[in-house]
Parts: sequence; C-alpha cells; structure tokens
Amino acid sequence: MSYTPEEQPTIEDTAYLIAPQWAKFRLDMLRSFPSPYKNERDSLADGIEDAIRQLDQLKPEKNGGPAYLGTNPALTIDFEDIKDSYLSPKMNTSTEVIRQVIKLFEGLPNWGHPLTMCNVNPQGNTAAIVAAVLSEIFAPNILEGEYAWNTHQAELESGGILANLAGWEPKKSGCVYTYGGSGCWTYHLKYALTRVLPDSRKKGIRTEAKVICSQQAHYTMLNSTDWMGLGMDNIIRIKTDVNTNAMDTQHLEEVLRDCRDKEIPVASIVCTMATTDVNAFDPVQEVRRLLDNYPNPEEYGKVLLYCDSVIGWSWIAFKNYDFKANPLGFSDAVLPYLEKNYNAVKGIFYADAFGVDFHKTGFSPYISSVFVYKNAEEFESLLSREVQAYLQPRSPYNPMNYTLEVSRAATGSMVGWATLKFFGHEGFQSVLGGILENKVYLQSQIAKKLEMVCVNSSDYGLVTLLRIYPAGVDAPSQFDLELTNPDFREELIKHNKLTHAIGDKLFEWFRSGKKINGQHTPYLSFSTGFRMAEYNRDLKDAKAVIYAIKMFPMNVYITPEVMSHALNCIIAARDEVVLSIDKQSVLTV
Repeated sequence: MSYTPEEQPTIEDTAYLIAPQWAKFRLDMLRSFPSPYKNERDSLADGIEDAIRQLDQLKPEKNGGPAYLGTNPALTIDFEDIKDSYLSPKMNTSTEVIRQVIKLFEGLPNWGHPLTMCNVNPQGNTAAIVAAVLSEIFAPNILEGEYAWNTHQAELESGGILANLAGWEPKKSGCVYTYGGSGCWTYHLKYALTRVLPDSRKKGIRTEAKVICSQQAHYTMLNSTDWMGLGMDNIIRIKTDVNTNAMDTQHLEEVLRDCRDKEIPVASIVCTMATTDVNAFDPVQEVRRLLDNYPNPEEYGKVLLYCDSVIGWSWIAFKNYDFKANPLGFSDAVLPYLEKNYNAVKGIFYADAFGVDFHKTGFSPYISSVFVYKNAEEFESLLSREVQAYLQPRSPYNPMNYTLEVSRAATGSMVGWATLKFFGHEGFQSVLGGILENKVYLQSQIAKKLEMVCVNSSDYGLVTLLRIYPAGVDAPSQFDLELTNPDFREELIKHNKLTHAIGDKLFEWFRSGKKINGQHTPYLSFSTGFRMAEYNRDLKDAKAVIYAIKMFPMNVYITPEVMSHALNCIIAARDEVVLSIDKQSVLTV
C-alpha cells in the first residue's frame, strides 16, 4: 500500500511492528475514517476540502465555458466491458479514490451554469447541501427514535410547516420523507388500497379497484400500480381541457357514475398540481365535490384524494402574500401569474395527501421528497405493523411501524428542513417570481420573431415551450392550424420532426462546445408531445401531438441576456437543420 506524504504512518511503538498483517491494515484504514474525537487531524475534513478544490477546477471560468463540468464532454464509459470488473486484492488510499471519483464528474451537466435550462433541475442551495453532507457523517437513521434522536425534528417540523401552508391542522397531520415523487405516489396508493380494501394487507389485492388521474398525470402512475400489484390496466385516465390541460370534470363525473353503477371501487383520484411542461393544475375542490357525490359502494372504504404536487407545491409559499400591495415589487406582467399559481395550488387543502419534491422547485439536492398526509392517526394506524424484537422504541416517534422503507437516511429530511428554514416565504417568493420575470422577458422576445411561437403562453408555469418554423413562415398562424385543424396533420408531423432535429442539434452543439456569436450553446431540451392536438383529445392518434423546444430557466444565475442568446442558438440550429434537409432532398432527387 502506498501513501501520500501526509498519510505516512506515525505509529512508532513496537506493537504496530509486530502486529499481524490484518491488524496493520486496520490501523492504516483508521487514517481514512472520520475521527470520532474533536481537535484531531480528520481525514474527512481534509478529503472534503481536497474534493471541493478538485471539483472547482472542473468548473468553467466566469462568463465563459460550456454548461458541463470539465473539458471532455464525451461519454468515456465502455458500456460493453465495464461490468467485466473485479475487486482489487490490495488496499488503495482514500486520496487516490477521491481522485477517481472526481473523474466521474467529467462532462456532467453543471446545474448552476446560466446556460443550463434543460429541465426542472435546479442547483441545490448551500444550506441544504451542507445539511445533506452532515447527515452522511453520523448517519442518523430516521426509522425510529434511538437511531435518529433529535434529527427527527427535521421530518416532524417539515410536516408541520407544509401542513400549515396547506391550511391543515399541523398537529393532526404528518409526513414521510421518501425516495422521490414516485415514492410519494406509491405511498398514496398503498394508503388508498388499505383504506378502500382493508383486507388487502393480509390477503392481497383481490379486487380490481381503480386509480383515476388525468391524461397529464406523471408516468410514475405506471410504476406504482405495477409495483404495488394493482396492475397498470386499472388506471383510468380522464380527458383534459384543450386550453388549460386540467382534468375535465364532466368526463370525471361520467367515469365515477359508471364505476358506481357497476359497483367498481375507486381506490384514489390523483389531481396533478403542475406538470413539467404545461403547468396543468387539476380542480381539486371540484373533484372533492364529485367524490362526495359518488362514494364507493358500502362494502368498500372511502376514496383517497391525492395531489401529485411535486412540482407545483412551492407556490403555496405565496400564502398570505399581499398581491395588491406587492411588497416584493414584482412586475405588473408577472403578478397575475403568481396569484393564479397560488390560487390553483391552494386546492390541496381539499386533498387527503400531497407530494413534495424539494429537489425540483425547492432548489435542493437529490433525494428530498416528502409525502404529506392530513390525518396522521388514520394513515399511521392503517399501515401500522408489529414492532420487531430487536428494536426498542426510545422516543414517541417511531415511523418504522408504518413506513415502506425501514432504513431511511435522514439526508432528505435534513435537506428539506434546511431549505424551509433558509428560504422562508420571501425566499421562495423571490426565486419563483424571478424565474417568471425571465419567462415574461423571453416571451416578449419570441413575439418579435415571425418564425417563432410560444406554445404555452396561456399557462403560468416556469417553463417556456416554443416552436420554430422555416424562415418566412408565420409561426403563430401555422401553429394554430396544426393545433386545431386535422387537415394540417401532416404539416404538424413534418414540423414535429423539424423540432426533434433542432433539439438534437442543440444537444450536439452543447456537448461539442460549439459557440454561437462567441458564446457557448446552452443546454436545452425538447418535449415530444406535451399536449395533444385539439382534434385528438382521446389520444388515439399518437402522432397528432405537439413537439416543442423547452427552456427551463430554473437556476438563479440565468439572466435575460442569456435567454436572448439561447433564442439566437435555436435560430442557428434551425438554419443548419433546414439546410441539411434541403441538401438531402436534392440528393434524393
């Protein structure tokens, strides 16, 4: 085993010299474990300092460099041979391993870079990152009080804060930090099945209960129904309004009536509260009213109403904001957006549970998702299990008795709690409002370009979706025809292909470090069907959907100038793609 100068053994007594080899290795390894004592030279502090310094060297210079880390954007993994690996017979030094870890970050997207606008992936805030790192050092396990001790405050207080924002009674509510929005969906489904089919916990699911959600619902509905054993075929998708993309409550009522008439139980209805692309908010209050009018047959339990609000949840931070006085000074263009988003999301008050992703609109590191439930007594008692003999509850809070996970790191709860403490109302309001200020500016620039059209101008979300057509095409008129008129289906498909090619070209340029007007190409993405054509509400025609270039200005370093540059890059990519298509057409002829 080789050492760097600072890692050379300092043990001088003869015990070390005469110790068996395993004991010598064990003593050597102590230098690569954190010290349990204060005021000692700590390899952890040295390792973190060294790692941060090395990571910093992968960042670009200010006002220069691409939106990825390092200098090599290529995938360097040999996917054919990488699994043909073995464990080294010799120990290595932690310093060398850290160097190898740093190499893996080469080419990774730089989420804080102002040119990164690909998705709802914000850079994490410092308080949350530090909280995550600290939670890994002493590894509190929030399965129960003995192994979590005071760190349980992070989960308990998060639940109280989020319940208060929702308008619930916080002392009667609760939450569970889990493995992402998919985990929140799975928790809601288990809660719903246990409530509606109480025998299912011991006998399994023997009844084809239905899960109802909108056409805009996240694909994790397939994951959850599959893994929970209910089956993907038991999902019923409700049509959405062609203008708002919200759940069509008339269609929902038809489905509920049909289920009632056929005595088919409904396990849950899922209201989507802001989608990635179209910012769709389902009308929760109206859904609750319909549920009350169409209850399950008497032999089944009450339907669960869940809000999948992992993106839209943070708008509840505008609770109590004085939109008339406007103390933070948002522009007249943005203020209505903020108010509409808050009025839409506050409907979670009528839900039984809702999901939160801090790693999305909480500007926090992965994974920091939390399932929040209104009736803690019901949820925790319905899902309770026997306490294992080798675990002794040492505090009043022991979620191991009802959680899906047994080992649950405190990382997510520390991240979410630290973020809530750091941001407060004004922090969330300022960051979210600032993104919308950029969006309004971007839309004003798009409107000045004949061949471009913003295709989600009627929603109030954080993303801007646009289509760009060949030069000389009146984009707003062309898009309107493609959206509404089935006679223009072939043109819709043709321009979808163009959009796809432009998106691929932009990604190629981003990865190759190409510059446009002296600046690197931004990291953008595109949607292959964020909404259906108006004549395709039943989605039977898989091709009659709308593709769009996606600009998601989530991080705090993005400026209007950056967004103008992104538009210039989109135009340049369009020109190159069209030229390539024209050349190919000539060759074909």
